[in-house]
Amino acid sequence: MRIGIGYDIHPLKRGCKFLLGGVEIPYKKGFFGHSDGDVLFHAVVDALLGAAGLGDIGEHFSDKDSRWEGVSSSVFAEKTLTILKKNKFKILNVDAVVIAEEPKLSSHKNAIRRSVAKVLGLKEADVSVKAKTNERLGPIGRGKAVAVMAVAAIQKVGKK
Repeated sequence: MRIGIGYDIHPLKRGCKFLLGGVEIPYKKGFFGHSDGDVLFHAVVDALLGAAGLGDIGEHFSDKDSRWEGVSSSVFAEKTLTILKKNKFKILNVDAVVIAEEPKLSSHKNAIRRSVAKVLGLKEADVSVKAKTNERLGPIGRGKAVAVMAVAAIQKVGKK
């Protein structure tokens, strides 16, 4: 078994969508980024690639590459799953912590888990999403950004 950790943070801006794990959450601000800014999928992709020793999200889906501009971050997760399969890895589980002062996410966590599980081909029980505040500290605590930390466990499949 191999374990990887991922992290991402994006600023919030009016006029942008607030997407977490592919689920749009009604809120007055959303994520500003090169793609759709879905910090949850970005952190999960980094955790998966890191666990496999296959680089990071910027190496595979650079924000300098116009192909990825405005793209749904679920595409990054799907392509990462393909990369893992090509390298004979399977995902065991994913655990993520969303750090946001607002909006409150408790009523959205199950939908987010289902969405992430579906994209990654996992059972819902193999995906955990937790939400925490930053106790009003720093840019996250002032409602200017949202961050996610993710951990993923993967396993080599096939002959060793």
